[in-house]
Amino acid sequence: MGTTFWKMTTRKRKKRKSNKPVGILPRPQLSSTISRRVASMASVRVRCLVVCLMFVCSSAISIAANAPAGQSQTGSHVHDFVIFATVFTDRGFALPGARVRVRREDEKKFRWDAMSDRQGELGIRVAQGAEYELTIEARGYKPQTRKVDAREGSREDLTLQMEQVTGGKP
Repeated sequence: MGTTFWKMTTRKRKKRKSNKPVGILPRPQLSSTISRRVASMASVRVRCLVVCLMFVCSSAISIAANAPAGQSQTGSHVHDFVIFATVFTDRGFALPGARVRVRREDEKKFRWDAMSDRQGELGIRVAQGAEYELTIEARGYKPQTRKVDAREGSREDLTLQMEQVTGGKP
């Protein structure tokens, strides 16, 4: 009697066939341990970000506090002169892609270079206290030269209207 009872209790159960259609895989679900790990990694990243931001802010405050009152910071653009220009066609439309080159009036080599954007606008930052010469060139238009006095003030706004070359395309 003992052997038959043992065999009856240790029989393998038959696998039930599911009624799910063939070819559709069940959606995997994350176990609770994986979701806890993901949550802990996210909180570690947030903590690291907060610590980094605190370090950067405290460094910036200490640098600003230690700077002498009358001096500017290294790389500061306080004493720069800004040349803003808007380039138009002879019909009054914005001219994108116009090339503007700038040099000091007493030099031969151009030091600064810029291209106008989709609205025909551009900006160039130069040192104060000198006179500059701008050369504006665009495909299909006559080149122009303008002078800018950067000895006084901090900016110059220019509006440039380009003349089309006769027989050329804009």
